[in-house]
Amino acid sequence: MLAAERRTHLLDLLARTGKVVAKDVAAELGISEDSVRRDLRDLAAEGLCQRVYGGALPASPAVVDYDARRELGTDGKRKVAAVAAGLVRPGGSVILDGGTTALAVARALPAELTCTVITHSPTIATALIEHPRAELFLLGGRVFKHSAVTCGAAAVEAAQNVSADLCLLGVTGVHPDAGLTTADADEAAMKRALAARAAETYILASSEKIGTASPYRVLPWEKVTGLITDAGPHDATVDRLGALGVEVLAAR
Repeated sequence: MLAAERRTHLLDLLARTGKVVAKDVAAELGISEDSVRRDLRDLAAEGLCQRVYGGALPASPAVVDYDARRELGTDGKRKVAAVAAGLVRPGGSVILDGGTTALAVARALPAELTCTVITHSPTIATALIEHPRAELFLLGGRVFKHSAVTCGAAAVEAAQNVSADLCLLGVTGVHPDAGLTTADADEAAMKRALAARAAETYILASSEKIGTASPYRVLPWEKVTGLITDAGPHDATVDRLGALGVEVLAAR
């Protein structure tokens, strides 16, 4: 089998089963594991898969720059945001992550809702400036322009001095095995710091992120309260998460 044919086979396997196990593919095709790993390395370099120990998982499409992400899965983000906004109780406090889904949440908060919003995203803060009843706390630090958020040591330290009833956290990858992932190590650390300061943490994940993975782990499933997604009721990944005991809030 030619290299191009092998790579097509690997991509088809990723699409059908949601993962590639290098040793299984090597045995199936009668080639060495090194050949499979080289193919996966090439596919990962093109952004077509996320390499993990022993093989690969589908790569998240949500690792492109902020402007491009604003055009990705807009209907799904709106549905997820509507459910997430409903979790913010009158008089309550919420830590709102950065990103395009979180921005949709900010815009979905009812004008009559009295609440406190803590965020490390200047974009989120700007969106809520005109909200008549939302009190805003903006956490400072180095600005990570890719996601329009602050991160780094100063931002993590600032996060350690706040607390909230609820954290609404965005990720780029949601996978039963890889857990919750994102594309930047500092951003992953900041997300962990934010989640640690809330009584409950829900993950915001429109359907294009379901079943995919990014390089850096944010949280294991046991550290979150639940997942909000517009993925269909018969989605294989959602079914697996339910079997693991993850609370899934359907956004449809």
